[in-house]
Amino acid sequence: MLRIHFTDRDLARVHLAREPDPVWETLLGLHQLTAPRRGLPVFAPWRRDARARLADSHLVGPVRMLSALAPASAGYWPDFLTPGASADGLDAALEALRATPKPQLRQEMDRLARTHPLPRWAHRLAGGEAHRMEEVATAFRLVHRTIITPDWTGAAGTTEADRALRTRVLRDRGVEGLLDSFRPLMDWRPPVLHVRYPEDRDLHLGGRGLRLIPSHFCWRTPIALADPSLPQVLAYPVTHPPAWAPPATRERRPEALATLLGRTRARVLAALDTTATTGEVALRLGISAPSASEHITALREVSLVHSRRTGSQVVHTLTPLGTALLRGELPPHATAS
Repeated sequence: MLRIHFTDRDLARVHLAREPDPVWETLLGLHQLTAPRRGLPVFAPWRRDARARLADSHLVGPVRMLSALAPASAGYWPDFLTPGASADGLDAALEALRATPKPQLRQEMDRLARTHPLPRWAHRLAGGEAHRMEEVATAFRLVHRTIITPDWTGAAGTTEADRALRTRVLRDRGVEGLLDSFRPLMDWRPPVLHVRYPEDRDLHLGGRGLRLIPSHFCWRTPIALADPSLPQVLAYPVTHPPAWAPPATRERRPEALATLLGRTRARVLAALDTTATTGEVALRLGISAPSASEHITALREVSLVHSRRTGSQVVHTLTPLGTALLRGELPPHATAS
């Protein structure tokens, strides 16, 4: 059990990550590939596709490198692999990784060596060889591009659905209501959050607050940083929709959706099965941009579509509920305990 102790100042500094964290998702996604029975059947289709992409990309070396540093079978991996700068994206995270102070690097690698056998190159990494750290950063980027980026829309959809739920709870019930909403995964007994965890320890936030990271690939139990002196985060698993839909149901979807939503709105929903801007939806369907915008807004208001700004554009994608409706699956939270 992990017991996270909050002060009033900590409660005022709890916040949710804005989007999936690229380094957490890369490492946890890699765990889904290397742990034989982890996450089945939810991740089975993704695992099959990701393994095929890895085989085609010949990334045995980068996968082995990251797996050695963050083994799925071990209860520990170095905190420098998941720097706080990852909140600002993969580039910022890798820049922070390269700048890891040598004392921290040596201390964390020594701890990893006590819990898991390390290859020879990892001992040289612990010695602070700069080109070794650059190799780790390159491995991160290659593995992320190969197994995470193709499914980024799915990861963003599941985490955004969870974030929307938590945000509503936060708005209606405050931060203590938010912490209480994680049952049975976590148990809020003020001022301590009790988290199901593979080891027994206490974490005192001491006024630093806590960043909560909803994770697409996290499985069963949340994960905290090992070093209590670092700015604290807690990655936690989100609820996933079932990984299947009966074929006969899929065949009935177009007409059924048109009856439910109206023909044009159903076509807009289907067009957003892949991420698109309003203009792209309009172009795909041969409708005006104002009409596409109107339908997207209506779908967003009932939580079927999520919109986010990327640079100067706003892109739209289906939420897990929208995907479930389009594909004839059970609603995303239908299997939640």
